[in-house]
Amino acid sequence: MAGYLDRLERGLVKAKPNLQVEQVTAAAARLDGDDGLGFVVATRATGEAVRMASDIGIGIVGVRRSTHFGMAANYVLQAVDAGYVALVFTNASRAMPPWGGREALLGTSPIAAGAPSGSEHPFVLDMSPAVAARGKIRRALKLGHSIPAGYALDAQGRETTDPAAALAGGVVLPAAGPKGSGLALLMDVLGGVLTGAAFGGDVGDQYKDYDRPQNVGHTFVAVRPDLFVSDFDDRMATLLTRVTGVEPAEGFDEILTPGEPEQRTEDQRLSTGIPYVAEDLRPLQDLAETLGVPPLRTSPTPLDP
Repeated sequence: MAGYLDRLERGLVKAKPNLQVEQVTAAAARLDGDDGLGFVVATRATGEAVRMASDIGIGIVGVRRSTHFGMAANYVLQAVDAGYVALVFTNASRAMPPWGGREALLGTSPIAAGAPSGSEHPFVLDMSPAVAARGKIRRALKLGHSIPAGYALDAQGRETTDPAAALAGGVVLPAAGPKGSGLALLMDVLGGVLTGAAFGGDVGDQYKDYDRPQNVGHTFVAVRPDLFVSDFDDRMATLLTRVTGVEPAEGFDEILTPGEPEQRTEDQRLSTGIPYVAEDLRPLQDLAETLGVPPLRTSPTPLDP
């Protein structure tokens, strides 16, 4: 939160962007994010993709001049909740080397997809091409924890378990080696090259680059699920039921599908509240005091359901 507010105060992010949508074809549109908050830009773009899909079955929106948009699944869920199959692609600032390298060039750019499934919970996939997101490494540094081996290299290209070394000139590593590296490169193609946004290491780092906007690129796709079949939801429910019905392997109690663990966590948080540690709350309460807004309401124990 402090980082977002800092960039707003510096004028690198616009609180009220002039979002320009240009219809390219009946199924495709360009959106100039005007350096607005990525959350605002991406929500508008997803809405435009859904609008086109509702008319002709599919909609795709390419976005340039955006900023960090948070959780990619948020926009998948926006489309899924409206009844559409969704794909979300984005690029990001350099943080990860191509496979075999030691220099950061590719972003830990998430790929996300989702589909409604009738009575079953929706299928929602949101995954980084990196072994771990940089946010996990920053959190480990904040809490004074080490990171697992295989997460990152230090500035000298050596494997490290020190989050400070990983963040100070180091790099995170691609998941599954060349596979994660290939996915990150694909995100740069679909998020940056295709849309006219920055790419190839030129996306601005929101935590370091204070002399220019980020120019992040996104692509959003929405597809009407009845394009080819009339019983898509039933077929999805059957698929997910078959997946969760597989006999668990040793060490597992049950089979979960993408999005299900997060849905369970959301249900629990809505019931008992969101747990925070003091290191998380203190800067947020300080920001609230600085901005003259009410502090977060907290409870020393979990809230009653």
